[in-house]
Amino acid sequence: MQNSSFISNLKKGISSRLSSSFKNPYKKVGLSWLQIKKLKHLAPGKIRRYPFLHREIYFTAPAELLHGVREIFIEELYKQELQPNPYIIDCGANIGLSVIYAKEHYPGARIIAFEPDDMNFSLLEDNIKSFGYSNISLKKEAVWIANTELEFAGLGSMSSKINHNSGLATKTVKATRLRDLLSEKVDFLKIDIEGAEYAVLKDIRDSLQNVKNLFVEYHGNFNQTGELTAMLTWIDEQGFSYYIKEAAPVYVTPFARKKRDVYEYDVQLNIFCFRTAEKAPPVI
Repeated sequence: MQNSSFISNLKKGISSRLSSSFKNPYKKVGLSWLQIKKLKHLAPGKIRRYPFLHREIYFTAPAELLHGVREIFIEELYKQELQPNPYIIDCGANIGLSVIYAKEHYPGARIIAFEPDDMNFSLLEDNIKSFGYSNISLKKEAVWIANTELEFAGLGSMSSKINHNSGLATKTVKATRLRDLLSEKVDFLKIDIEGAEYAVLKDIRDSLQNVKNLFVEYHGNFNQTGELTAMLTWIDEQGFSYYIKEAAPVYVTPFARKKRDVYEYDVQLNIFCFRTAEKAPPVI
C-alpha cells in the first residue's frame, strides 16, 4: 500500500514538473513556448525584430526584452485606472515597452518619453513607429535638475545612466529639468533613471502636487539610507500613500550577506505612489 502511494505521488510530482516546464506565462501576449525558447537562445548585441502583439518589436538584448515583457505586460507593473486621455511622462523609457503598454490601454494618452541612450533611443523610435502610435513626444535626453549637458554612460541596456563612475566610458547628452514639465496636471509620472532619482525628486518635490500617480524605481546603497528616507518623506508630504516592492532580490539572505558580495546597488525598490481618500493629513 505504501509502495503504491509512493509511486502515485512520484507520478504526480513528475507530471507537475513536466507541466511547469511547459507552462508559458508569455501566452498572454501571444508568444508561444517555442518562441520563448528561441528568444532565450539568441545572442545579445544584434538589432533584431520579433512578432509582438500582432506587430513587431525591435531589440538587441533578448533577456532584457523577456524581463521587460514579463514585468510590464504579464505582471502588469504599471496597471492603474486613469482618465481616458491621460497625460503621462515616462522618464527612462528604454526601448519603449512601458510606452506601448500605456498606449495599448489608453490609446488617447499624451506621452512624453525620455531616453538618453543612443541605442535604446533608436529602438524606442523604431518600436513607436512599428506600432503606429501618435501623440507621443520622444526625447533623446536625460531628466535632471537643470537644463544642461551631462556625462552619460550609454551601455545600450537597462543599466545606462548618468555617469557617477569615472571608469565608465561616457558621452555628453542633453538634460532637461523635469520640474519645468510639472506645471500642469500629470496623470502618471514614471521615474526609472538608474540612481539619479534622489536628486530629481528633491528638485521636483514641491511640484508633485500636480501628479496623480507616481512610480519610482529606487537604486541605492546602504550608506544612502538617509536619501531613501528623505524621498519617502517628500512623497508623504505631497499627499501620496505608497507601496514598496523589491525590484530585484539583491541579497537573498540580507543578514548573512558576505563582504565579497559586491553589487552596484544594495537596494533596488519599486515605489508605487498614489492618492487615497483614507490618507490622513501630515502631522505638523
